Amino acid sequence: MTKVSINNLKGEKVGDLTLKSTIWTVDINANAMKKMVRLQLDSSRQGTAKTKTRAEVSGGGRKPWKQKGTGRARQGSIRATQWRGGGIALGVNPRDYSFKINRKERVLALKSALVSKLNDKKILVVDSLKLNDLKTKTGVQLLKDLKLEGKVLFVANEDAENLYMATRNLNNVLVLFPDEINVYDILNADELVFDEASIKMVEEALK
Repeated sequence: MTKVSINNLKGEKVGDLTLKSTIWTVDINANAMKKMVRLQLDSSRQGTAKTKTRAEVSGGGRKPWKQKGTGRARQGSIRATQWRGGGIALGVNPRDYSFKINRKERVLALKSALVSKLNDKKILVVDSLKLNDLKTKTGVQLLKDLKLEGKVLFVANEDAENLYMATRNLNNVLVLFPDEINVYDILNADELVFDEASIKMVEEALK
């Protein structure tokens, strides 16, 4: 049985939360996490790189010199690959870099990422992430009260609009809804903060 403390926004303990063992005690699968991170990064690539072949570059329709009698090597076009301004042989073309991962492996990767943060004591649970206003100084004060340093990922429910507005100017803070969490953002964060409602939603989705 795994328990974590529930704090308020002042960093004071207000209770305990028992985590589901089917999620928070799985063996960490580094290969699944690596594969999922690579999928996310590859899927974000535009894949628009393009080179022209000799058939696509303009010009070069006329044979530059006659086949025989000049003493030079025979040439059919000044747009052949060996010419400056010619086409590119075996160049890159637009492509989709994404690939597929089955659902069980996706779930395993997400569970592994969460467990790795829990083992490193980098997960904090608060009773609520609802702020009274949306000022940036409120977001800065929140980080100080919770003693959060480095990159911080907040996972909050739909009541966290003020949290998003108060932290959007802070380049070390990211706010996501429970259905938006992913392996890359979890591993990229130094601190992971859930409100009580969102961590239960994540557990329900991963059960």
